[in-house]
Amino acid sequence: MEVIRAGKMGFCFGVREAVELSEALYIKEKNKRIFMLGMLVHNEHVIEDLRKKGIEILEEETVLKNEDDLAEGDIVIIRAHGTIKKIYDRLSEKKVEIHDAACSFVTGIRNTLVEMENKGYDTIFIGDKEHPEVKGIISFGKRVSIFGNLNELKDSGIDRNGRYAVLTQTTLNKNNFEKIREYIYNNFPNAEIFNKICGATFVRQKAAEKLAGEVDLVLVIGGKKSSNTRKLYDISKGINPKTYLVHEPEDIGADWFAGIKKVGITAGASTPEEIIIKIENKLRGIIDV
Repeated sequence: MEVIRAGKMGFCFGVREAVELSEALYIKEKNKRIFMLGMLVHNEHVIEDLRKKGIEILEEETVLKNEDDLAEGDIVIIRAHGTIKKIYDRLSEKKVEIHDAACSFVTGIRNTLVEMENKGYDTIFIGDKEHPEVKGIISFGKRVSIFGNLNELKDSGIDRNGRYAVLTQTTLNKNNFEKIREYIYNNFPNAEIFNKICGATFVRQKAAEKLAGEVDLVLVIGGKKSSNTRKLYDISKGINPKTYLVHEPEDIGADWFAGIKKVGITAGASTPEEIIIKIENKLRGIIDV
C-alpha cells in the first residue's frame, strides 16, 4: 500500500509568520506577560504548544467587557485571522504592546473595504458571518451586506443598481467564487469585484482536488475549527467518498483501509508538520506501506 502527500499542504506563510512571531516574542520578552488574542491559528496542537511556553489565551469577549487584567506594557498578539475594530481600539486605550499577526490577505481585504467605502461604495461580502476572520473584516465597514453563499445573495432582494465592492472570505472555494463573479457581473452593473482569495488556500484546494482523484482514500488533517481544512475535506469528499477528516492519530480507524491500495493525505494551512508526521507513522503501524 502506498501513502501519497498532496503537492501543497500544511502551514501557509500567514500561519508560519504568526507562529514564528509568537515564538520570537517568547524568547525575547521573558520578563513580560504575553497573550494571544483568541486562537492564534485554528489548530489545537499549535495553541497548546504556545501555552506550554507561557503564552496565554486572551479571549475577545473578556476585552470587550473590560474584564481583563491587562496592564501597560503587556504584549498582545493579534491572531492570524485578525479581530474586530473595537478590540484594536480597546487594546490601544490600555497601552499594551500590540503585535499584529493578522495575515496579509486579511488586512488586504480590510483595507480594500475601507478604501471602497470612502469612495462611496457599499460592500457585498461573501463568507461565514460567524467566522472570526469575517467578523473582524466587516467590523471596519459601515455599509456591509453579508451573505453566506450565492443562493443567499440571490434571495436577498438587494438593490441591483447600487454601487458595490464585492469581497469574500480568504478561504472561499475558488469554484464558488467564479460562480459568484459570473452572477454579479451579469446582474449588478455598478459592482467592482475583488478576488482576494488567499493564494495558499487556492493551491492547497487544487492539490487536494488532484489527490482525491488519484487515490483510494484521503485523510484530511487539521483542526476542527479550521475553515480551510473543512473546505479541503468538502472538495476531496465531493470527488472521493472515502475521505476522512482527522485531527490527530487517534482519530484514524483501522477498518478504513480494507482493500485500499493508495492512501492520500493533505492538511489544512494551520496544521503543523509534526502532526502530519505522527499520522504518517500511525499509518505505517496500521498498513504495510
